[in-house]
Amino acid sequence: MGKIAFVLPGQGSQSVGMGKSLYESSYAAKKIFEKADEVLGRSISKLCFEGPEEELKLTINTQPAILVTSIAALEALKEKLNITPDCVAGHSLGEYGAYYASGSIDFSTAMKLIDKRAKEMNNAALATKGAMSAIIGMDKDAILDVISKIDGMVSVANYNSPVQIVITGEADAVEKANAALKEAGAKRVVPLPVSGGFHSKLMEEASVKFSEILDDCEIKDAEIPVYTNVDAEPTTSAIRFKAKMTAQIYSSVMWTQTIQRMAADGVDTIVEIGPGKVLAGLIKKTDASINVLNIFDEESLNNAVSVLNEKFEVKCL
Repeated sequence: MGKIAFVLPGQGSQSVGMGKSLYESSYAAKKIFEKADEVLGRSISKLCFEGPEEELKLTINTQPAILVTSIAALEALKEKLNITPDCVAGHSLGEYGAYYASGSIDFSTAMKLIDKRAKEMNNAALATKGAMSAIIGMDKDAILDVISKIDGMVSVANYNSPVQIVITGEADAVEKANAALKEAGAKRVVPLPVSGGFHSKLMEEASVKFSEILDDCEIKDAEIPVYTNVDAEPTTSAIRFKAKMTAQIYSSVMWTQTIQRMAADGVDTIVEIGPGKVLAGLIKKTDASINVLNIFDEESLNNAVSVLNEKFEVKCL
């Protein structure tokens, strides 16, 4: 029997109304939303359920909103099914949900860390002029070759799938790269509606500021491996997690490599837990043989429970 992994989404997966049906149907999910409001000192749950969209799209709100919705979905699953994944991962901010799922951090710590991360990344975005673009239908090596010749700071933010890579950096350099990549044969070049050049060296100051909170947070060795963004390596060491948390803010997200590594390690079922279906699409484009499930509302939760119970013969609670 193959292995199962849980993955949690990152920025861009948000939508007004996310998590509401889980809040209304699951006691465990409701408690998570209530606890998030208490920890953050503001109603992040109301923002998830009611918006407005413009407020939800702000980095300082998006990151904690997606994280609390993802963890609420995870707890709703655990409320129904006695299942432990073989490994976990999260895309960018989703990695903090993976740390929570692995037992490395508790919920309050997860929310405090992501709140600090969001604020420092937002501050860095305001202090710099950055941009990001999705490059679709172009080979990774070809993209790297083109951007290496651009005058200015531009690099890869996300290796999302073999056919989608996101570039990041100084706005002028990204604009030059966009034109050069189109000329070099990219199928599509899509500038992203973001406030800064995330996962680039423009975020180094944010990384330094974020690291200040780590000594005040309890981070433990993980009970199950977390495949981390910075290197796609399964990790359980608390010391290594701290180093990777700070590096992740300005480093590339190795998502394609993570899915490939999971598959090589025997994972054949992945459950995306959190709002949207972004990761499911990326996973299928990376390895179509992997069975992918989603949990983002009451209906998808019930469907996932049924499939997992049948496939893995786990006990319903």
